[in-house]
Amino acid sequence: MKKSVVQNINVGVDVGKDCLDIHIRPLEEYLKVSNDKKGIGEALKRLRQLTVERIVIEATGRYEMAFVSACAKAALPFSVVNPVHVKRFAGAIGRKAKTDKLDAALIAHFSEVIQPALSTLKPENIQKMADAVARRNQLLEMQTREKNRLQIMPKTVQSSIKAMLTVLKKQIQKMDDELADLIQSCPEYQAKSELVQSMPGIGKVSAAALISYLPELGLMNSKQVAALVGVAPMNKESGRYKGKQVTQGGRHQVRTVLFMAMMSAMQCNAKFKATYERLVAAGKPKKVAIIACVRKMVVILNSMVRGGVMWEEKAA
Repeated sequence: MKKSVVQNINVGVDVGKDCLDIHIRPLEEYLKVSNDKKGIGEALKRLRQLTVERIVIEATGRYEMAFVSACAKAALPFSVVNPVHVKRFAGAIGRKAKTDKLDAALIAHFSEVIQPALSTLKPENIQKMADAVARRNQLLEMQTREKNRLQIMPKTVQSSIKAMLTVLKKQIQKMDDELADLIQSCPEYQAKSELVQSMPGIGKVSAAALISYLPELGLMNSKQVAALVGVAPMNKESGRYKGKQVTQGGRHQVRTVLFMAMMSAMQCNAKFKATYERLVAAGKPKKVAIIACVRKMVVILNSMVRGGVMWEEKAA
């Protein structure tokens, strides 16, 4: 297939749930395709005909993954960027109009001027990481059950239980090693992992879970990320009835990880320990106080990732 001889071709992709708006600069060519296998195939067929310098996609955390994965498999140069950076660029050049078509053109212009670093992201590794975290949690549950059996079962069967605990310990370590390898394989994962682990209470496994289960971290505002995790208080009202605010929905995998991280953080992180004690002293039930601390944690983590700021720097 003969490629275009036009140089410095930058492509901007505005990602939606159903469609991809694509602008090719400086050809000023515009494509709109469905965000599915067929539409992505059409887009890549055209992009392969060009000598593309960079394809820039705004990170949404979900809707761009199929297109990014296809670009990676096709060996096309792509860069997944923070929407905040594109928004700041739009402000700097005085761009106010906003449609999907104009956004795609803006992203292509951003690509040409800013030249963001090409991504080494491997989308398939996100699923591998999520699978490893899920399997590790299953192994931990089995380990807990076996430890409980060790306390109540007769000595005649304890050797079998101890043998099973040894196997489980090795398998848990295997999952830990796999998670570490997946993070080390991608500089973007590694950078995000180091950022979130700078917060006392967040360890390697918690960081891996956040990367795989909450890829939107750092791309939303405080209310959005709290709602996505399911720790944002929702009003319960109907007519004259006004109930208590409740937390509901969200991603239970992330909430579980952060809940466990908070139990650790309250022992080693003065900020969360003080918040928890203040809420309990004010009469809040302990579980409510912990959830409030988790909400505070996810909001701070989101801010840290968005700004690229370590915990120590933020606290300083």
